[in-house]
Amino acid sequence: MFTKPLKPALAAAFLATSATGPAIADELGAAIVGGVIGGVIVNEIHKNKQRQRSTARTYRRAPAYSAARTENRETQTALNYFGFNAGSADGVLGRRSRAAITQYQIHMGYPATGHLAPYERNFLVSSYNRAQIGGPQVIKAMQGPQGVRGLLHGWRDEAAGLRTAGSSYGGNTYGGLPPEVSHAVDEVAASSEPSGEQLLQRTGFMQLADLNGDGRNDYVLDTSVSGSSFWCGASNCSVMVFASTPQGYQRNDFLARGVTPASFACHQGTCRMVDAGAEAPVQAAQETRSTVTAAAAQPSVPLGGITLFDQPKESASLTSYCSKVSLLTSSNGGFMTADSMTDPELALGEQFCLARTYAINAGETQAGKVKGVTQAQIDSQCDAFGPAVQPFLAKLGTAGSGEVMGDVQKFVLQSGMSLEQLANTAGICLFSGYRRDDMEVALGAALILTGIGKRPYAELIGHHLALGFGAPNAAEKAQEWYSMAVISLESGTAPVFAPGQPGRPELIKAASAKLAGGRVQPVQASSGAAALPSFSSD
Repeated sequence: MFTKPLKPALAAAFLATSATGPAIADELGAAIVGGVIGGVIVNEIHKNKQRQRSTARTYRRAPAYSAARTENRETQTALNYFGFNAGSADGVLGRRSRAAITQYQIHMGYPATGHLAPYERNFLVSSYNRAQIGGPQVIKAMQGPQGVRGLLHGWRDEAAGLRTAGSSYGGNTYGGLPPEVSHAVDEVAASSEPSGEQLLQRTGFMQLADLNGDGRNDYVLDTSVSGSSFWCGASNCSVMVFASTPQGYQRNDFLARGVTPASFACHQGTCRMVDAGAEAPVQAAQETRSTVTAAAAQPSVPLGGITLFDQPKESASLTSYCSKVSLLTSSNGGFMTADSMTDPELALGEQFCLARTYAINAGETQAGKVKGVTQAQIDSQCDAFGPAVQPFLAKLGTAGSGEVMGDVQKFVLQSGMSLEQLANTAGICLFSGYRRDDMEVALGAALILTGIGKRPYAELIGHHLALGFGAPNAAEKAQEWYSMAVISLESGTAPVFAPGQPGRPELIKAASAKLAGGRVQPVQASSGAAALPSFSSD
């Protein structure tokens, strides 16, 4: 769409406003345009040039956004993911899509009409979005006889309060153990080498005691002996305590290491961790969500002998953070909504990790179309993105979004690359950065995508600023970027992250406002440059 150079007079006007732009642009040109990704993408563009010309007029005449077709594409994508073949996700529910819907309805026990009721569609799409986060449940389902389809039955039963080891995710029950405990054993086994039976034979993995004084055994599962990095942070691992109740066993999650039954006290189904000497309560995992990022900024405080997340913020891993968020989301029964939000930081963390998953999937698809290069070569070329936009990254914590965007747009004009080439390259490098936990590369790619007019990507910059990954922790500055993305979505721009999640823009708006102290920050106007999407090739 944006393959022709900008008009010389207009480009010259922008070039004249920046003194540092040429040097930075030369750096990007040398690193990317002359490199593997830039060269290969240019070749791919030339190969398809004739086809693009023949269809350009059609694309220009097509509606910019159709809510109904977008919803249909979401439905088709979800059907295909769970193995109900709907064909290509073109937004048209034809004969094949109707047949796939019927198969889905039969699988779920719904009336086989070929037309989705609102609840049937919402459950299908939300289950797809939940599956994109990954985690032990998804891994276990993939290994089961039904594949990922088993997730649908598992999450249906979970929503109905029937979550058991025998019915959820194809799990097993182990002799003498309650179903809830058996399910947890399967959960841990899904992300570690030992089988469930082998885990139960490991010293310290399972400890029994009557923690609530009702005469029945309660269970403590310590994942630190499982050998799985999924369940452990820098200094602590997940500990699951199952307390007996008349209705079954209630699960309580904690973050700790080296625990014994004496570390816990339970009243009916609710447990707390205690200091063995003073019986003082400490925070459980669900009460320490904000420590995933905030506690890394200052020395950790021992709580009853337990030290939480004492690694420096500079070395904080987004991958590790998202694993913990996935665990919390699962234990809370699903994503927070604007109505159910109790912790704005966790709500934004859930959406950040969800957006990261979508960015990785989209970028991986783009990278797969680049022929003749290895992943290592792609990563090497993408490493130039961070330093090239470092001057802009350095301003994120102090300057307004409009000022930063103005600088980025001037940089884009001087890069020597077409907007289409920049979009492809930035999308691939976004995937590369998130895949390798390189926040500088990921943030640089997100800035480029936002600067060339793909404003929904501004959400990523907001997340980095709000949660302190690769950028200063600045909630008010983050809200400006969140607002930029939300305004774009509310204006009809097609979403790029979790398109099937209802009320997502409203959730981000509400959570970011609460995180910034309840104040809605206005989006600053760009410093001089007109928005790049307004330029045409005519």
